[in-house]
Amino acid sequence: MSLELSIEADWSAQYIDGEWVPAESGETIAVEDPSTREVVAEVPEGTEADVNRAYEAAAEAQTEWAQAPPARRQEVLQNVFHLLEEREDEIVGLLGREAGGSAIMGGTSVHLASDQTSEAATLPRRMKGEHADSNIPGKENIVERQPKGVVTVISPWNFPLNLSMRAVAPAIAAGNSVVLKPSTNTPIVGGLLIAKLFEEAGLPEGVLNVVTGRGSEIGDRVASHPESDVVAFTGSTPVGRHVAGLAGENLAVPAMELGGNNAHIVTADADLDQAVDAAAFGSFVHQGQVCISINRHIVHEDVYDEYVRKLTERAESLPVGSAHDPETVVGPIIDESQRDEMLEYVEETIDAGATLETGGETADVEGVEDSLVVKPTVLSGVTNDMSAACFEHFGPIAPVIPFSDVDEAVELANDTEYGLSGSVHAGDLGTGREIANRMDTGMVHVNDQPINDEAHVPFSGTNASGVGGYNTTDFLEEVTEQKWISVQHEPREYPF
Repeated sequence: MSLELSIEADWSAQYIDGEWVPAESGETIAVEDPSTREVVAEVPEGTEADVNRAYEAAAEAQTEWAQAPPARRQEVLQNVFHLLEEREDEIVGLLGREAGGSAIMGGTSVHLASDQTSEAATLPRRMKGEHADSNIPGKENIVERQPKGVVTVISPWNFPLNLSMRAVAPAIAAGNSVVLKPSTNTPIVGGLLIAKLFEEAGLPEGVLNVVTGRGSEIGDRVASHPESDVVAFTGSTPVGRHVAGLAGENLAVPAMELGGNNAHIVTADADLDQAVDAAAFGSFVHQGQVCISINRHIVHEDVYDEYVRKLTERAESLPVGSAHDPETVVGPIIDESQRDEMLEYVEETIDAGATLETGGETADVEGVEDSLVVKPTVLSGVTNDMSAACFEHFGPIAPVIPFSDVDEAVELANDTEYGLSGSVHAGDLGTGREIANRMDTGMVHVNDQPINDEAHVPFSGTNASGVGGYNTTDFLEEVTEQKWISVQHEPREYPF
């Protein structure tokens, strides 16, 4: 199969054991462009039989791949990195057509995937063991790091390329094989595209297998397959709990990056313009469909009114519409169910006493009867228990909550089951660091916003936001295990 990466390419086959094959059922699933609501592609509707074939291929291929020299594994990852750079424009176009991503989102996604692949390319040479002294005379203790085996990757629809690649690339680099199940909403960029890239890069047959299909039909089989040694899942906390439970039945290692309810704290002495700049990006980039986006704006009462006014002005100035318009900042929500849920949160929050400053409705898109574009929304007079604040709304919605002192701000920020990311804007950096230290999250960014991801820096959450970690050596530890080998160089004396 040639490396054609446009939405018009033939995406009707899945990738199993180095071959492009239809689903056993012969059925396909329609892929819709969120901007136009048109069907733009068909992908295989995978079955449990397809899943079983993928795991059989992965298990068979893994042993030989684990024995490949570090330079060979590194070469494949470097080839993928170069392909991502060379084909960036086409991939950004695919993200727009399938995921509703703006040019900003598409470029960011490719750059993150490139960064992740580049970092993963260093891992084969970093899988080093160690020696440990022994209490037994003449014994040498050797600790080696070895690949786990078969890694399952279940990826989401919001940033499908890089959230798949951050697990696929390091798993393969470390000598594992992979079965990838992308989201039904984004099976191309989240799965089939990645298979094409690795195939072109020279990855041996069976090391990467991609099965597309409905989670309701094959998701449980993927998460619970007995050949799986690690299950890497990115998605909502309720689904993550279910997936982790299925993985645990096989004693597979769960690596879960789950939901968030991220707070953006703004103190009375913060640079308000910078805080609002960060807030606009952190709430509205990719329509707020980011696990680490701002879910709540927690602002000191002395600057609250001015903050709300400035954020409202920024929200109303952002270009909205089709993701295919290069000027668009806020494009479509992925589908009707996501759109309707977030608008329901807004309505419930207003009914509970909040004020709608702007937005709260869909925007008209030329030629589209039922638009998925939701206008950037700002809500004032919000409390922590209102729907738009207590739920992960996953949309372009900015609930603004007042506080009177730092202790109250920290208490509000931590009053959630989640602990993924967060941000603080304070005029004094020491105060900013103090607040950051007290926020119960895996990541906090001072004088910035929560959406940050760098492949050489750990990425993980606390509480209901996940188990395990991604990036740098954190995910390497998830997909490898240590093996103790001892060598008795001298005859050993035993007690009997």
